[in-house]
Amino acid sequence: MTREIEPEQVPRQLSRLDRFLPLWIGLAMVGGLVLGSLVPQVDEWLDAVSIGTTSLPIAIGLLVMMYPVLAKVRYESLGQMGSDPIKDRALFASSLFLSWVVGPLLMFTLAWLFLADYPEFRTGVIIVGLARCIAMVLVWNDIACGDDDRAAILVVFNALFQVVAYALLGWFYLTVLPGWLGWDTQGLNVSIMEVGGTVLIFLGIPLAAGFATRMILVRRRGAVWYEGSFVPHISPFTLYGLIFTIVLLFALQGKAITDAPLDVVRIAFPLLAYFVIMWITGFVTGRRLRMAYPQTATLAFTVASNDFELAIAVSVGVFGAISGEALAGTVGPLVEVPVLLGLVYLALWTRRRFTWPLQARQTRMLEVERDPSVMASTRARADKPDQDR
Repeated sequence: MTREIEPEQVPRQLSRLDRFLPLWIGLAMVGGLVLGSLVPQVDEWLDAVSIGTTSLPIAIGLLVMMYPVLAKVRYESLGQMGSDPIKDRALFASSLFLSWVVGPLLMFTLAWLFLADYPEFRTGVIIVGLARCIAMVLVWNDIACGDDDRAAILVVFNALFQVVAYALLGWFYLTVLPGWLGWDTQGLNVSIMEVGGTVLIFLGIPLAAGFATRMILVRRRGAVWYEGSFVPHISPFTLYGLIFTIVLLFALQGKAITDAPLDVVRIAFPLLAYFVIMWITGFVTGRRLRMAYPQTATLAFTVASNDFELAIAVSVGVFGAISGEALAGTVGPLVEVPVLLGLVYLALWTRRRFTWPLQARQTRMLEVERDPSVMASTRARADKPDQDR
């Protein structure tokens, strides 16, 4: 049965934590600024327990933030195909092309267009564009009545592919491509090993832990218990880790932000343009390929959503907590969450207003309703092998 969700029901489909995520992030930013102002020694305390460029408390917050996201991924879905393999191949191919080729290139272009004179912010925005979403995209897809099964498969692939490709893409877009174009990177030289090491820590460790958790607990307690009891208990820790990390980042960034408050607005412009352009591109691609609404919605939201948790982790791990790159990564979810929520409303509106191709199962049901002999013919074909034997 097709799910029916009216636009006015969208907020009720989100948990209270997710529904007010922009508010929690905003409060965390303000709290961090206040903490940094009242306790100016906070940067010294965090530096005293640092490993490389990352403070240990911030590293713990990042790992806590990433683990629930990766424990919720349905790894067992990888490799499954639906009832229409041709349409599935079109969906998966277009999603992967838009996500890993068009998306990073678009963010690279927007970053240089809007932030050419702000190399730290530009780098941070590009890092956001490289990280494909593996958490909130499932929420957006679900409440927009997208195809949950295919979204899960895409999320699994993106999570695994990021471990391998993220460092290479970061090195290419931050160092190699600007050099080919002859653009001044103002001394920026990002090592592939540096980015790779950070990804291995902040994505590899929670990915391994999340995979092991799911495989062990599903085998012992079952998928119903895991999805219905365990996942709801650990899910809030993503927000707790995010809030904790943002408070510390803004406590360290306080003076830079209060001296130039328009920097946050400046960073938001390319991010806003990116999310909207990618969603429209995915939506139009789905329409051009004559996909049904659920697959079109899944395509649009998977290509438009980004993994801001990983972007923050890489920015902090490579450039440090007080860097402009870290600030750009932190602004990412502040922009992405309300924009994607607005696009959910737009998707549901198009669902009612546009004419959509029917899915294979819906088409078969309509044939049966219009001509009962179709069902009789189907049953006869199904029974024929038994009669032959």
